[in-house]
Amino acid sequence: MTMREVGSMSIRSMRLGRKASARLGRLVVFIVLSLGAFAFVAPFVWVLSTSLKSTDQLYDLSVGWLPKPPIWSNYREALTFLPFATYFKNTMFVCALAVIGSLLSCSMVAYAFARLRFPGRNVLFVLVISTTMMPWAVRIIPTYLIFKYIGWVGTLTPLWFPAFLGTATYIFLLRQFFMGIPYDLTDAARIDGCGEVGIYWRVMLPLSGPALTVIAIFAFLNQWNDFIRPLIYLSDQSQYTMALGLQLFIGLDTTHWNLLMAAAVAMTVPVLFIFAFFQRYMIQGVTLTGIKG
Repeated sequence: MTMREVGSMSIRSMRLGRKASARLGRLVVFIVLSLGAFAFVAPFVWVLSTSLKSTDQLYDLSVGWLPKPPIWSNYREALTFLPFATYFKNTMFVCALAVIGSLLSCSMVAYAFARLRFPGRNVLFVLVISTTMMPWAVRIIPTYLIFKYIGWVGTLTPLWFPAFLGTATYIFLLRQFFMGIPYDLTDAARIDGCGEVGIYWRVMLPLSGPALTVIAIFAFLNQWNDFIRPLIYLSDQSQYTMALGLQLFIGLDTTHWNLLMAAAVAMTVPVLFIFAFFQRYMIQGVTLTGIKG
């Protein structure tokens, strides 16, 4: 065997070893990701399984994850056990106003920080961002006292009105996106006689679709899943949101776990549809907001 043949064999064996190592690495990554995915999916699968069990099967360990037979009537009973149509209407009303308020207020403030020049702009921006470090629990009592003085406690207004005052996180994301828009576009609009309001409404907002979509989804989900604020401000069951209505399944004597899980699944389905349809826009918006112009 010549030296050339020995060299080619060694090179071939090195390549095979590299391929084997790469395959082993991909296998390890696949296993780790599969275990992580199972850890995230398992709670939802348990909720779905519990929602299809009868009352007798809830505490029977022999039933396992797959109830036999599945009780699909739990969903109909759960949605009629409480006035969930009213809860859904209240939730959608609050979510819609929260989304509109977040888009208007945060986009205007972000445009001012990104494109307008005024004294103390950077200081004010730092103050706005610093509010994200303040825990929400610290503001519960002062905020409650303010709304009580105004007379809004016991109404839906405290749930959506703060969105019209802006949110620091959303302002930061939109400011980063606005700073990535070329100045040539806004300068051309000024040359054509467009004022700051016109530039904001006709130039910046139409170009900010991905970022605005992200803000809208985040605001919707934050309000959809909110439990603490409705619990604090609402006392009339006719004003309850869906998140607050779920706790009514938990009674002093007994808890209807199968109905509670069925209602929880019904509440989760709209969120899954939103994520499925707008996933691409969410990723695009979050990616672009990290680009600084």
